[in-house]
Amino acid sequence: MEEKSLKGKLIRYIYSHFPIIFINTFEEDKIDAIVSEILYDLSSDKEKYEAYEWNGTNGYIDFETKSQQSGEDTLESALEQLKMPDLLDHKIVILKDIAAYLEEPRIVSKIKGMARLISQGVDSTIIIVSTTVVIPSELEKFITILEMDYLNGQEIKDIIREFIEVNMIPSVSDKLIDELSVAFKGFTEFEINNLLALSCADDGMLTKKDLQLIFDQKQQMIKKAGILEMIPLNETIDDIGGLDNLKDWFVRKEKVFKNMGKAKEYGVDMPKGVLIAGVPGCGKSLNAKAAANLFEVPLLRLDMGRLMGKYVGESEGNLRKAISLAEAISPCVLWIDELEKAFAGIGSGSGGAAEVTTRLFGNFLTWMQEKESPTFVVATANDITKLPPELLRKGRFDEIFYVGLPSDEEREKIFTIHINKRRPQDLKKIDVTALVKASKGFSGADIEGVVKDAVESAFADDKKSIQTQDILDAINNTHSLSEIMKDALDKMAKEYESRKFKNASR
Repeated sequence: MEEKSLKGKLIRYIYSHFPIIFINTFEEDKIDAIVSEILYDLSSDKEKYEAYEWNGTNGYIDFETKSQQSGEDTLESALEQLKMPDLLDHKIVILKDIAAYLEEPRIVSKIKGMARLISQGVDSTIIIVSTTVVIPSELEKFITILEMDYLNGQEIKDIIREFIEVNMIPSVSDKLIDELSVAFKGFTEFEINNLLALSCADDGMLTKKDLQLIFDQKQQMIKKAGILEMIPLNETIDDIGGLDNLKDWFVRKEKVFKNMGKAKEYGVDMPKGVLIAGVPGCGKSLNAKAAANLFEVPLLRLDMGRLMGKYVGESEGNLRKAISLAEAISPCVLWIDELEKAFAGIGSGSGGAAEVTTRLFGNFLTWMQEKESPTFVVATANDITKLPPELLRKGRFDEIFYVGLPSDEEREKIFTIHINKRRPQDLKKIDVTALVKASKGFSGADIEGVVKDAVESAFADDKKSIQTQDILDAINNTHSLSEIMKDALDKMAKEYESRKFKNASR
């Protein structure tokens, strides 16, 4: 028995008399199959174990046939039938569709009563199957959360091959099966079979063009999860003006990331990620997008604010779900923006949000330290002084880079990139050197803003082209970041220098 499998964990917890096991999954059929196997393993000639199932659609049903049974239509009446030790003994109680009921005190009280009986020696286990993790505080001490592991590459290939065989799909190459198995990462068996059927619906075949359908559904899956966001990749590393040290570092990581098998054989560790800290508006977020484009993998943005839930354990569950989804979809880049805001309040006191944030931080640190999946984390932060020191230790990130205000040479590149993007026909006529001199202390975002303003003004004034003076006027009408945040920037620069972070620029 593989103890790390869901079945292995379930058997261990049932033998150890864990009262309530909360399985966070959509795949009810798969859970039923696992429970059926466990019932067979647990039962003997002398002792027979039974499954007692209640779901929100049909009430009390026969576990094996799924036929509706008479009586116990409501959850409360069903639980009432199991309140005595002799009625509960030798039963696995499976409760489905009960997330909304876990806000009702009477239901929670009855489940707690059953959990107490199990804790006192009654040979039983309650299994709650739900896509939403809801844990009332009264049940927190009795509940253990398990999650259905995502399918690995070989399991996905087996599902695809079985579908091909059953449906007699002609001429599917091993190469296409490999590509499909990577594209299907993160999907459940139910979703994979549905998408395979949809792919074959028009012509009865599986072809390379079906990969786009799978990619579109993957975007839908991420949207429905509501925690991660898939970002379109329009920016490349050539869109970054300056930051040559950081760009060179990404190029070296690209070689490892695109040849992970060979790199691992050579003895290279799996890349963990990078923390890019420093001045706002100087290309930190742009680097996350460019890195994903360079690695040719999806870019997932994690909004830490979306993780916070109202129930005990819900926030941690959301983080586990986000990490599991990212790892299932990997290879990918996971972008965490403004990391210092995500973990604000660490160590600030007890109770409430501070405790939740501390637990989230601990879970995140453990994952960063131990992760082996090709999920490359790009974390960005404006103010590193607000980050817990544990996050900055070696082993969390492969490297930490500091991004400061662009130099003269970098501002020249940034002006060239933004003018060329909008008015390439005017670039040769513009005195970029004059723009560089006039824009000392401007960030990359400042420069993009003045170019956009100049182009818009020229269009509004019916000019046939933009000229140097148009951009100079926009510069003169703009307060640079160094003016607005002078003291904060000086303090930040000293902090990064004292910590010996690598400068992203040469």
